[in-house]
Amino acid sequence: MNWEKLLSLKKYGDQNKRTRVSELNTRVGFEVDFDRIIFSNEFRSLQDKTQVIPLSKTDFVHTRLTHSLEVSVVGRTLGREIGSYVLKQNPVLQSLGYQVNDFGAIVAAAALFHDVGNPPFGHSGEKAIGEFFALGRGQQFKDKLNETQWQDLIDFEGNANGFKILNDGKNGTGIRLTYATIGAFLKYPKYALPKKPSTHIAHKKYNVFQADTTLFDDVVNELGLKNIGKNSYARHPLAYLVEAADDICYTIIDFEDGINLGLIPEDFALEYLIKLVSKSINNDKYYALKTTKERMSYLRALAISTLITEAIVVFKANEKAILNGEFTYSLLDKCQYEAQINDIIRISVKNIYKSKEVIEKELAGYQILGKLLDVFIQTINNKADGTMSNYDKLILQLLPENMQTPHADLYTRLLHVSSYVASLSDGTALLFYRKIKGMEL
Repeated sequence: MNWEKLLSLKKYGDQNKRTRVSELNTRVGFEVDFDRIIFSNEFRSLQDKTQVIPLSKTDFVHTRLTHSLEVSVVGRTLGREIGSYVLKQNPVLQSLGYQVNDFGAIVAAAALFHDVGNPPFGHSGEKAIGEFFALGRGQQFKDKLNETQWQDLIDFEGNANGFKILNDGKNGTGIRLTYATIGAFLKYPKYALPKKPSTHIAHKKYNVFQADTTLFDDVVNELGLKNIGKNSYARHPLAYLVEAADDICYTIIDFEDGINLGLIPEDFALEYLIKLVSKSINNDKYYALKTTKERMSYLRALAISTLITEAIVVFKANEKAILNGEFTYSLLDKCQYEAQINDIIRISVKNIYKSKEVIEKELAGYQILGKLLDVFIQTINNKADGTMSNYDKLILQLLPENMQTPHADLYTRLLHVSSYVASLSDGTALLFYRKIKGMEL
């Protein structure tokens, strides 16, 4: 793969080729990408979507929106540092007008968008949608779909749903991003099948539903992503930076949230973070801080800075393998603090992700999302078949206008409803559920 193709400014439907030089005196597409995401409805809904604690009433607990903003800030720093390095190694890019800030803008935008496709109630929301089809009432549709279409539904993936949101806007009415930013967003550039054909990090999950393969194929061809297997491609190099920014933020900041919530003893803070902060901590400053929140904020900033530096070192050392599609790990998997990161994640899983409060609300999420899928799918299918009851007509009025005319194809209808349910915030999903169950008027 080569950087000139990887930095493509193309957007879906472009009639003329965009170049960096032609846009030197205007806001370039990479910067516009960030703005488009910020002002989108899909991004706004993240303010009421779970990061750690579903439907939390505590001010300082992160939502998907605050998490995404933080990932974007870290991603911009990573992008600029790598951009400076790449431009020095590839002078031709400078002659084409590319600048350090372009790399930062691409990674910042992709990082901002990375969670937009995730359902309500955290990762259990993905499982709830998948299990509705695999184990619930959605099983009735299995024999009516092909194998890959069925896999899209039973293994519903927030990353693929994020790409679907881009594809739904392909006519220019939605979130229309440059292909470079889309490439950086595609952490798992493959179809749902074959599932995990290797241990390559790009095969861990998938990033495209069968409904969206036309845009996907155009993006990977334009960027020159290397084919590494059936229906799968090597990552865009900047996708490694988006992943690193996400890994850094959820590892450190979720741990911080757990301590601030009292789910993890504060004594664990230095014990688990000491190797990450030992070279930069000012002990006098740390012990002068009066509150847990202040001490955790200080340690968090130092730890994030350390891991940013580590991610940059690993990327530079492996750039050739990354461009060849041969780097099969995440950046932090190969950093010197891998053991400490894994220890922090283990304590977070035990004390936060599997805490009673989280489990109780995730269980409620299963009931809520399962009910919404059941009712909405039945209504949409009855509308398509011309067999609507009065109840169906009432339900239809709850749905957005773009769902009022169902697609003739069953798979498209099922995916459309699943994507719509995934787009709901935690609070909106709960409100719909209560109204459908007659619990709220």
